Order: sequence, then C-alpha cells, then structure tokens
Amino acid sequence: MTTFVRMIDKLTTVQWGFIGCGEVTEKKSGPAFSLIEGSRVVAVMSRTKEKARSYAERHNIPRWYTDPQELIDDPDVNAVYIATPPSTHATYAIMAMKSGKPVYVEKPLSSNYEECGRINRISEKTGVPCFVAYYRRYLPYFQKVKEMIRKGDIGTVINVQIRFAVPPRDLDYNRTNLPWRVQPDIAGGGYFYDLAPHQIDLLQGMLGPIIEAKGYSANRGGLYETEDSVSACFRFAGGLPGSGSWCFVAHESAKEDRIEIIGNKGQICFSVFTYQPIALHTERGREEFVIENPPHVQLPLIKQVVEHLQQKTICTCDSVSATSVNWVVDRILGKL
Repeated sequence: MTTFVRMIDKLTTVQWGFIGCGEVTEKKSGPAFSLIEGSRVVAVMSRTKEKARSYAERHNIPRWYTDPQELIDDPDVNAVYIATPPSTHATYAIMAMKSGKPVYVEKPLSSNYEECGRINRISEKTGVPCFVAYYRRYLPYFQKVKEMIRKGDIGTVINVQIRFAVPPRDLDYNRTNLPWRVQPDIAGGGYFYDLAPHQIDLLQGMLGPIIEAKGYSANRGGLYETEDSVSACFRFAGGLPGSGSWCFVAHESAKEDRIEIIGNKGQICFSVFTYQPIALHTERGREEFVIENPPHVQLPLIKQVVEHLQQKTICTCDSVSATSVNWVVDRILGKL
C-alpha cells in the first residue's frame, strides 16, 4: 500500500483538541491520549454546550468549546482529533491542516472517495500530516494473523472470504430518530460504510492493495432507506480473489463475524469485531490462539501518531493509505 509520510516541526508535548466527544471517545480512544508520554488533552468541542462541558468536567480537560474554529485557534492546541460523523471529516481536517495543526481523524476518512482526495491535496500542500484511526492494524490480535500469513503457516494464499451478519439494533426501528450511521448524507452509506472499512483495511494491510471491486446492495429489511445487505467480489494486486457478504437485518441465528484466509496448506479464521480465538487449520489439525488487546483499543495507534509527531518513529496510517479503503467501499456500493 503506497503512502507518503509528511514530517512537520517536532512537537515535544502533543496537546490535543477534540472535535466531537461521542461514544468512541469515552473508552476506545479518548483516555488513551493521556496515557502516552508527552501527550495530553487540553480542549474539547461539541456543538451541544452541555455535552462539551460534561465531557470536559468528567475527563479533567481544562477548556471546552462549541465552535470548531475556536478550538483550532486555541494556542495551546497543537494537534486535533476529529471524532465526528464522516460527512464533516474533510471540513474539519482541512481547517486544522490549514492552521498548521496535525490531524487524527476517525474512520472512514470521509463519506466519499472524492473528499479523501481533497484532504490529501491539502495535507500535501501544507506539509501537515493527517492520520486515520484504522487502529486494528496495530492490535496484537491482527498482528498475529499477519505474522501467520507472513510465516507461511497456510502456504500460498489462494482465496479470501468475509462473512458478517447481525440483527438490527433497537434504534433501527425508530423511524423518527434513526442513528446517523444509517443516514447516507452523514455516514456515506449504512452500517456497511461504518464497519466494512475496518475489514477492508486489515485485508489490504495483510495481502496488498485491492485493485478491482464490484458489489450488489439492497434494502431487504425496510427499516431505513439505505442498504442493509451487501455482496461483493474483489481482486488484490497480485491476482488473489476475494468475496464478502454483509447483512445488518439478519436473524439472531445467522449472526456471524468471520474472515477466512484460505491457503494451499491450510486456513486461518478470525473475527474483526468480536475477537474470537484465531483458528489455524493445517495438516496438524486445528489450533486456536487467544490474543488479548489493550482496554483502550486505539492506544497502540495513538502512541504511534504521538511518537511520529515527536519525531521518534514513522506512522504510516495516514490519509493516503486510508483513501484506498474509501475507493473500495465506494466501488462496492456503486458510488464510483
């Protein structure tokens, strides 16, 4: 996967401002910023005054705002974390980069492929990096899968299959107040656009870039307007074929979170969201590996981002590498 690493002036202490303080910031990401040496959170922003104030008070953050530009202009803020829905990612990332402040943005990079290009052009023009929260790349669980492939535990990889099915969430039945994740103008699509990027990003990191993708999507449950069932085929640069199926209105009995990587000497099976034991099937039989992840799952990636800004290491989980994921999901949904 091609990526371009941009270096800016060294930051001894990375002082973060959060744009957005929703669910993801409570445990997955937010606390991790203060657990890393030379990193702390100094400001938070939400358009809802009470939400911003409550988050700041509960997490001992000194300042809060209701205007994103005011947070970006705060002289104590030298890096910005964007934890808002995808439709606003490009706007806020570009605002921050034009102010000379590095960005760490939630996935997917944007709600469509074209806006990813805008982000990359501004990052290139300003020399300010934009990192993307594909944190699963750095978790021990997925590092183990990648290592097994690299070591040749299943020989040459010959096929890849993704299968994902879950029942509707309770909120999906509330037509007067649907979750933003099923509103395409905000999310880019339905739950597929929220969850499949993690799966696609991991597979590209393990097996190389996907260069062809085609899909068929439908709304079968009728709970909301956007797609709730997707089937796709794709091909990696080396010729490896893959396929996937996703259903977000399945019966409980069909619930599944599984990726199968099939080789000529065995098979690796693992999950992306439930972290079931990794299963290795070879001529030796079935072996299972239980791999623990940190309680704040974004910690390993955020540590890489902080140390990149401190010029201690290089973090390649940037907007250029993330753009290919948007290209794949947009191709599958027929947006390109």
